Amino acid sequence: MQKHPDEDWLDEVPENDIDKDEDDEIIWVSKSEIKRDAEALKDLGAELVDLGKNALDKIPLDVDLRAAIELAQRIKKEGRRRQLQLIGKMLRQRDPEPIQTALDKLNNRHNQQVALFHKLEQIRDRLIDEGDDVIAVVLDLYPQADRQQLRSLIRNAKKEKATNKPPKSARQIFQYLRELSEESE
Repeated sequence: MQKHPDEDWLDEVPENDIDKDEDDEIIWVSKSEIKRDAEALKDLGAELVDLGKNALDKIPLDVDLRAAIELAQRIKKEGRRRQLQLIGKMLRQRDPEPIQTALDKLNNRHNQQVALFHKLEQIRDRLIDEGDDVIAVVLDLYPQADRQQLRSLIRNAKKEKATNKPPKSARQIFQYLRELSEESE
């Protein structure tokens, strides 16, 4: 069998002499992993849709993604599911890391605020139950607090509690503590 003149170039091609770098390894991803990643991005999109308008402004989103999220917030039932799938698909084409980071910061801020409110409720309850001993603790935490106003509110809250009236003064104590904590920040 004779070689055709056009086939000479095949003799010069090395067969298994391909330069392989260790960095150029092919990483195989299973179909299940791809589906899990897509589902995670769809869940991230659902979290974004559940956010309010003000919170959504604090997250770095491009115009198309923001428009899709705002549309999903207005849609109900089956259309919403399809819109969430579209948002998940749009997120696959973007880097979700900055979005997830901003969302985590928002959630953390919310959790910190809830923890602060629980702490203030506990202080309020201690003020009503124990009275003057706890006022010193409050004054240590918030030096700008007015001792006389606190005593008046505590006295009214104890009277309301004894006569089974609505806890108006207890709410006022909580509100006052909250204002003090906001001033101290």
